[in-house]
Amino acid sequence: MSLLARPLRAAVCTVLVLSGCVTAGPAAADPGCAHGRALRYVVTFDRGTTEAAARAEIGGACGAATVYYPQIAVAVATSGDPDFGTRIGPDRAFSAQAERLAAQRAAEVKPQPARAALPVTDPARVPATDLSGQQWDMRMIGAPAGPDTSPGRRDVVVGVLDSGIDPDHPDLAGALDRDDSAGCLTGAPDRSPSAWAPTTSVHGTHVAGIIAATGDGHGVTGVAPGVQVASVKVIDDRGYADPEAAVCGLMWAAARHMRVTNSSFFVNPWSLSCIRGHDRGVVHEVLARAVEYSTSAGTLNVAAATNEAVDLTPSARSGARGASSGCEALPAGLRDVVAVSAVGADGVKAGYSSYGLGVIDVTAPGGETGECVLSTVPGGYAPLCGTSMAAPHVTGVLALLASAAPEARPRQLRRTLEAQATPMPCPADYDLTGDGLQDAYCAGYEGYNGFYGHGMVHVPPSGVPSGRPDPAR
Repeated sequence: MSLLARPLRAAVCTVLVLSGCVTAGPAAADPGCAHGRALRYVVTFDRGTTEAAARAEIGGACGAATVYYPQIAVAVATSGDPDFGTRIGPDRAFSAQAERLAAQRAAEVKPQPARAALPVTDPARVPATDLSGQQWDMRMIGAPAGPDTSPGRRDVVVGVLDSGIDPDHPDLAGALDRDDSAGCLTGAPDRSPSAWAPTTSVHGTHVAGIIAATGDGHGVTGVAPGVQVASVKVIDDRGYADPEAAVCGLMWAAARHMRVTNSSFFVNPWSLSCIRGHDRGVVHEVLARAVEYSTSAGTLNVAAATNEAVDLTPSARSGARGASSGCEALPAGLRDVVAVSAVGADGVKAGYSSYGLGVIDVTAPGGETGECVLSTVPGGYAPLCGTSMAAPHVTGVLALLASAAPEARPRQLRRTLEAQATPMPCPADYDLTGDGLQDAYCAGYEGYNGFYGHGMVHVPPSGVPSGRPDPAR
């Protein structure tokens, strides 16, 4: 599954100019096309390809263009013809839906029905007591949880690319930017509240609380209370974040000028984070193009390192072949993304956290079983563990840095984040199970290594980046 949290035991482009995409109507019916179950595909084109040319090629291959992002020459298409991908070319088209259907047929496994919808938050049920004393994670990064927390600027908007944010939670209602929220499950942004609100998952609400829960002395406090969070729904009710949804989310965040985004998920139709086989090229290419474009547009992207405890391989830029071996986690492995590993309350890399020299940029609290991270969920509060929880701590710190330096570009914010992190050396002994064997190997040195990157993220007293804004990013 694509969610990167570990529980404690227990449309359409509505405004074309703003969304940066072009919608296209259905292609004319072709008697030579098969008409089975319609599936979604992401399709790459040569840069500079016009919408008309992309639509014509998709239609000629027995498909219909749902949306086209001309800035990155990527389309989302639907087709009921099983040969659509072959006609376009397997090196240019990919369907996560088709991959899952094929896997289900091979294993004779039926899809699991969706769980009941989440209850609407009842403010009377949400504890009014101050829970900041339980937020060990905030103390670890130097964020004084509670009313003393340094507020961020309201004009700083953080895109929470996740499963939706509860709009009625008392700790988040004032922080939620409804105008910039959108659902992206179809690959095209849909601004209707029903498209971006959570249904079966608490995940997005939990992540949003770590970033921006209000510091009013009740409930929990986020790293950057005062900033706004936008609910950008890219994770479906089964926990999957498909490539088209992630691309839509990244492009929407860039079009809406969000300063930072948080991606506590990995893009993959399979159960593990590693992309593989011939699909590596298409999935990697569309994500790389979207991340690079959003970064150039002024949005810095943060991503969780995944919970598979694997040694990650850095991902190449767009236009280059992915690694021929190893494990690529997308979007975390991409160079322009700030990748975050997780530590427990003891400050040691959590056993589940993936790692990798050249991939991990910084680390943050994610918790371990028995001592997870407390945050908001629909109906109240709950502890969850995972790199999903580590990433929003970093996103919150970046939101504070962006608040202090309104003109700072992604490159400067990133440099400041890394420079202010507390260096952490590789553990001398990483035998978590006590069997005499190392559970993972940490490469690098104290100032930069595969477990912790540049070190533990830290909220600076001033929150002000040094130096002038970098015009290059």
